[in-house]
Amino acid sequence: MRGTTLITGADGYLGRRLAARLLAEGDDDLILAVRAADRDELAAKRERLAAELGMEPGGRARVMAADVTRDDAWEDLDTRAVTRIVHAAAVTRFNVERDTARRVNAEGTARVLALAARCDRLQRFALLSTLYAAGRRRGEVREQRLSDAGFVNHYEWSKWAAEERVLTAAGELPVSVLRLPTLIADDDSGRVSQYNAFHNTLKLFYYGLLSLMPGDHGTPLSLATAEFTTTAVARLLDPAIAGGVFHICPDPAGTASLGELIDTAFTVFEGEDAFRRRGVLRPLPCDRESFEDLLTASDLLRAGPIHQSLASVSPFAHQLYLPKTFDNTALRAVWPGYAAPDPIALARATCAGLIASRWGRRTQETPR
Repeated sequence: MRGTTLITGADGYLGRRLAARLLAEGDDDLILAVRAADRDELAAKRERLAAELGMEPGGRARVMAADVTRDDAWEDLDTRAVTRIVHAAAVTRFNVERDTARRVNAEGTARVLALAARCDRLQRFALLSTLYAAGRRRGEVREQRLSDAGFVNHYEWSKWAAEERVLTAAGELPVSVLRLPTLIADDDSGRVSQYNAFHNTLKLFYYGLLSLMPGDHGTPLSLATAEFTTTAVARLLDPAIAGGVFHICPDPAGTASLGELIDTAFTVFEGEDAFRRRGVLRPLPCDRESFEDLLTASDLLRAGPIHQSLASVSPFAHQLYLPKTFDNTALRAVWPGYAAPDPIALARATCAGLIASRWGRRTQETPR
C-alpha cells in the first residue's frame, strides 16, 4: 500500500540524496521538511530541491518548512498520512557548541519522536546517527544501545543523546538507529560536493600547512560514499526488516587505517608536479601527550597560522588515539551480498578529485 515518507533535513547532503533515491525507486509520497526562517527562504529551498530532484507540481514530493527546535514545527502536518519518518536534520560540525548540539540534535530528535507517536500508520522511524556516538570507547563496537563512555566533542555527545531518546521509545514505536561513517565522496568516482573535516585536513597537508599527524597510525577509519549510505538507508526503511541498530559501514576487515590513508593521500599528491616542486614532506606522527602540549602552546598564539591549522583538526583529533572497529553483522544480515566501497581505492579517487578541483575552486570532472 502506498504511504508517505517524511524526511527532516531534506535539503541537507544526505536528505536530498535519499529523497532522490526514494523518488526513483519507490512509490511513496514524500514530505521534504526543511528549515526556513521565512517565506522567501522556503521558496528558494523549494525551487532548489525541485530543480535537483526533478519535482513537478502535483507530483509525489512536496516541501514544507519545519524547524525541529520549535514545538509548533508540525502543526500544519496531517499525521494520518505519514507511514515512515527519516530524521536527518542535525548540526554535524565537530566544533558545534554544546547548547546548539543539545537544542538541535538531542531535543530536536525528541520533538520528531513526539510527532512520530501521533502517526497512527507509522511503520518506521529511522534516526541517522554516527558511528562516533560510541564516543571514547576502544575496541569492538557492536550494533546495540551504548552506555555513556565519554565523548571527544559535543557533536558525538548529542548524537548519543539522540539515540538514547529513540531507543527508549523502541517498545512503543518501530524505531531504527542508523549509525553512519565518515562520508568522503558522493560515489566511487571520488567526486566531492560537500566538504568536511576529512577534506579540510587533506587540504592542510597538500598546502604544507600541517606538518604532523595526531593519532595512532593503526587506528581504523570507517569511510564510505553518499551513494552507499543512501542505498543502505533506503533498504532499511523496508517495514519487513525489523528495527534496531545498524552500522552502515564497511566490515572491520575492509576498513583502512589512518596510516594507510595518509600514505595513499601522499602517494596521490606526490604524483603531481606542482606538489613535488614545493617539497612538502609527509606529516610526522604525533603522540597524544605531544599533541596536547602543542594545542596548549597554540592557544597562546591565537592569531598565528599554527593555531588556525590545529583549530580545524583538534575537535576530532582525539578520536584518532582511540582505535575502534564497528561490527556490522545486523546490516549484512538484511543486505545479502552488500559491498562497501574499497577504502584505499575510494581515498585515491577522492584525493585525485580534490587536487583536480583544488578543493572546490575549480569545476570538478570525474577522475578517470
